[in-house]
Order: sequence, then C-alpha cells, then structure tokens
Amino acid sequence: MRTLTSDRFMKREFPFSIMTAFHNEHNSGEFHGHDFVELVYIVKGEGEHLFADERYEVCAGDVFIINPGEEHAYHVVPGKQLDIINCLFEPGLISDTLLKELGVSQSMDYFYVHPFLNPTERFHHMLNLRGPDAARALALLEGMMGELNQRHPGFTAFIRLQMIELLILLSRCYGMRHAVRTKPARSNKNELLVRRICGYLERHYDERISLTSLSELFNISTRQLNRTFKQEAGCSVLDHVHHIRVEKAKLLLQETDEKVITIATSVGYEDPAFFSQLFARTVGCSPGKYREMWLNA
Repeated sequence: MRTLTSDRFMKREFPFSIMTAFHNEHNSGEFHGHDFVELVYIVKGEGEHLFADERYEVCAGDVFIINPGEEHAYHVVPGKQLDIINCLFEPGLISDTLLKELGVSQSMDYFYVHPFLNPTERFHHMLNLRGPDAARALALLEGMMGELNQRHPGFTAFIRLQMIELLILLSRCYGMRHAVRTKPARSNKNELLVRRICGYLERHYDERISLTSLSELFNISTRQLNRTFKQEAGCSVLDHVHHIRVEKAKLLLQETDEKVITIATSVGYEDPAFFSQLFARTVGCSPGKYREMWLNA
C-alpha cells in the first residue's frame, strides 16, 4: 500500500491543504493511506469508494472523513467521472483551546468522533448534503481554497474559522438527520459523551492524559466519568488509553525501524520498561518479538 505523507501536501507551520481531484475509469486511484486526516466532498458525478474491503456508492453531495492509517481508493465505471474536493489537515490544525473559547467543542467532537467508530458502522455516518446545506459546504470549501491560493494576510485565521464552520455545519446536519433514536434520552446522552471522549483520546493518545483533565474538559466529575465510560465502553478510561497506544505502537513496529524506546515515547509512555511490560501483557509477546514475527510472517 502506498502511504502519502503530510510533508508532500502541507507545510509544518500550517498543517492544511485543499485541492480538487478528478477520477474516471483511467484514473480511479490506487489503494493508499496517509498520515493526515482527509475530508472528502463529492462535487459531481458518481462512483464507488473502496474502504476496509467494502465498496460504497458515492455521489454528489456526499461528505466523509478518512483517518490516518486507513486505506481507501475509488472506482469509476467507463463513461463516468467523479469530481471531488480533498481537504487535508492534521488534527492539531484547530486547537481545543480555541474551540472551548468559541463554545463549540461539543459540536466539533461529536462530528469528529464518527470516523473512530467500529469499522462495520463506518459509512452509516456518511452524510449526503442537499440544497442550501450542500451550497454552503461547497462555498466554505471553495473559500478555503481561495484563501490558501491567494495567501493574503490573515489567511490561516480565515481557513481555521471556515473549517470550524464547516465541521459545525456537518455536525448539525448529522444531528438533525439522526434525531430519532430508539434508546432512552439518558442512554443517548451517555453514549454521545463516551463517543466524544473516545474521539478526544484517539487524537491526544500521545499526550499526558489524566481523569482530572478529562473531567474538566467534558464538565463531569471523575467518578461519574469513570462509571459512565465503563458502562458504555466496557472498560475504564485508562484501559482504553492503553489499548489505543498499544495499537499505535504495533503499527510503528510494523512500518518503521524506530527503536522500542523511541516508539514508547511517541505513543505516550515516558517509562519504556512499563511500556514493554504492558505491550507483552496485552499482545502476548515483547515489542521486539512482535516486530520479528511481523517481518517473518
């Protein structure tokens, strides 16, 4: 699989890029992954999106997110064309502090968490925009393209604000179209909270995470946070963090030649000995043995 890296499309000081792309029978694109987030908007045409060994029909107005490490491609039948806008960015493009100051972090987290749901449910959360919503989303995307191309003073601030507006719009559309649920309201609220927390942990797994900081961020007591998370996710918050970090470490062991001590630090562990013990307890072998078995498989 070909992996696209962020340094090919965006500069380190401003981790964002946006462009148009056109796919037809001769240019459907090979399977690939990337180390950044990709928001895709289908402007015109129809085709199939290949993702996680499945095929999904896509058409004008569809919008979805591809996460770092996920593989995907497109397939277009003869005589058809798929016109898309690719919005590429790193999660750190919009800081949590800015979102909190604007009072929109809940909306952002709600939409952002969808890509981290179970892969079998993945594209149940794809949106198809119509009418004013589609026009507004397209205008925001084109506005960001214009700002990035012209690079007038303040263009990075404009792009960040337009990106926030776009994600809030998508979150609102999703919420309105999935407002009818069969679960009790309290269960819905708890489920949403845990999804938001999981999304946050996926984005910040390599940082120092504590129950106190999470409870402050999500405005809930540490006791209630632990209890609600365990009820909905079936494990503690700490166990979930360890799970995310170990899975990230497995990918690094497979795809890089980095030393185990370096990988331990990159996934959030200051103590490499603790990391190795945790990895062995979780996976069944040491990090070094895991890499060896992977290379010899």
